[in-house]
Amino acid sequence: MKDCFTRWKGRLLKLLGLMFLSIFICSGSALAKDDIDVLKKQILDMNKQMQTMQDKLDQLESKRIEKDEEIIELDDRLSQAELHTATDKLSLGFELRTQASSLRYSDVSRAPQWLMDGFFGEYNPAGWTQLSGMMSTLSPDALQAMMTPEAIQGMVMPLIGGFNGAPKSVINQMFGIMSGIYIPVDKYTADNDVIYTNRFRLNLKAKVNDQLSFTGRLAMYKVFGDSSGVKFNTGTFGDITLDGNTTALPHGDTVHVERAYFNYKNQIASIPINLSIGRRPATEGTPLEFGNNSLVGGSPVATIINWQFDGFSFNLDLEDLTGVPGAAFKLCYGIGFESDWGNSFSLNGQHNVDDVNFGGFISTLYDDDTTSLIMNYAHAWDLTDGFVGTMLMPFIPFLESDGTYSFTVNRGAWISRMEAVTNIGDMDMITLLGKTSIPTSIGDIGLFFAPSMSRTDPEKVSENPFYNLLGSSVVSSNGVLESHDGYSIYAGTVIPMPYDGSLGLEYNWGSKYWINMTGAEDSLVASKLATRGSVYEAYYIQPIVDDNFFVKIGGQYYDYEYTGSGNPMGAPVKIDELSALDALFPVIDKVWNIYVSATIRY
Repeated sequence: MKDCFTRWKGRLLKLLGLMFLSIFICSGSALAKDDIDVLKKQILDMNKQMQTMQDKLDQLESKRIEKDEEIIELDDRLSQAELHTATDKLSLGFELRTQASSLRYSDVSRAPQWLMDGFFGEYNPAGWTQLSGMMSTLSPDALQAMMTPEAIQGMVMPLIGGFNGAPKSVINQMFGIMSGIYIPVDKYTADNDVIYTNRFRLNLKAKVNDQLSFTGRLAMYKVFGDSSGVKFNTGTFGDITLDGNTTALPHGDTVHVERAYFNYKNQIASIPINLSIGRRPATEGTPLEFGNNSLVGGSPVATIINWQFDGFSFNLDLEDLTGVPGAAFKLCYGIGFESDWGNSFSLNGQHNVDDVNFGGFISTLYDDDTTSLIMNYAHAWDLTDGFVGTMLMPFIPFLESDGTYSFTVNRGAWISRMEAVTNIGDMDMITLLGKTSIPTSIGDIGLFFAPSMSRTDPEKVSENPFYNLLGSSVVSSNGVLESHDGYSIYAGTVIPMPYDGSLGLEYNWGSKYWINMTGAEDSLVASKLATRGSVYEAYYIQPIVDDNFFVKIGGQYYDYEYTGSGNPMGAPVKIDELSALDALFPVIDKVWNIYVSATIRY
């Protein structure tokens, strides 16, 4: 197009040159009238040719602009098509949270060191015979009235030597004597002035068509300066690296698959259905979205289940059928422990440890996007005395072939692989969650309330050497197999504040026998919703860049009333009435947790 324009420009210049040349030649002589008329005609013809050329140039320029616009439009369409093709295959999102926490554990109870050392002292049969003979004529109360705890300690341990090498019957009798004599616990305070963590999540989504889609999430969660992935066991589930908490608690810089599942949508008659199979979105369920400043993060209600597991769900959308807004019913199933894979007894045809199976339902009774009511029920069959996991044990108990116990200090800091030994019973959990949003002059105030109940049915004492020594089963000890009901309440509110901020206030309480499956709750202390006691929390969330970047500052106060929160093994004991035998592992009474975090999410 540029060459064409150049050619027409050259012709125009030639014509102009001829015109001026003719005028110049004719100006010096007398021209006849006919010659002048001819010249005028030539000038008019040239003007017409110039106008024609100008019109053609304008047309060419207009066509060039149109072509440029078409090229730009085509480029945009191709870019959009490429983007659409890519996002049709897989869309990505991420979240990075950096948090600083300050922790203070007050009135931590622990058995005195002399008693702990007794596990590793060599058993003295003669001394035990002497002590048992003395105690046959003297009750523990009478002995305690005669002697101080220090004097009793100075007499008992030198006589019996220790528990190492003693048969179970003797150790149980020793424990019986000690439980009758009040042995005070040692108390102390533990502080962690500041601990920093990074949590990274990569969200994956793919839509194959209107019926089939995939969702996944990869995650890493670590403490600054630690990527070992293994913790020293202080007696809580959070100290064990388990299949259910690999991404929910700090376990180093390894990226784990937190969730990966597909959704298949169809209809049965006129009822929409949804079948989903894979690693379930079973963490951070409702109502934790209030404190997370997010959408609902998982399908189980967080008061009873916050735990990673593999399984499936089948959902029925009942809104059109019933006329109730949001009505739905979902069946859920999952595996908590696979007995025939990777365990010491997996290829032993004589083993009698069954898989742990979970099942239940989630029923949305009402949901109009402002107010909702959800019921969640779950049942666990054949609970075991532990899941598969790794940890660093302070000592290793072992039952020898002759029926005696050996206790070895883990001086080499060897990592242990824990596995279940016994199916010990069943467990039921149910919760009812109500949520609403109340419009006010300052914005919508969010409210939620969730009462919950648990029931444990122990069937057998654990055969794990350590638990067997204590006669432990599901929320029971000393070989007493009794069913127990536990109760919990969880309530909270989120209040709008200036500059799009929000103030959250939460409270939860659990009874003596309360138990749930929330060991994957994001907490450096322990699951607050598993607490047998009370937890108070207040937080403030301030968006910086919409919901893509925000800061959260808050505090939690844990006030435990009973031991064993979140742990299904062993009977709870009132913390104010602890004896040394109840504190072989540290028992926490009160905890302060002050935190501040910055989160970017896109």
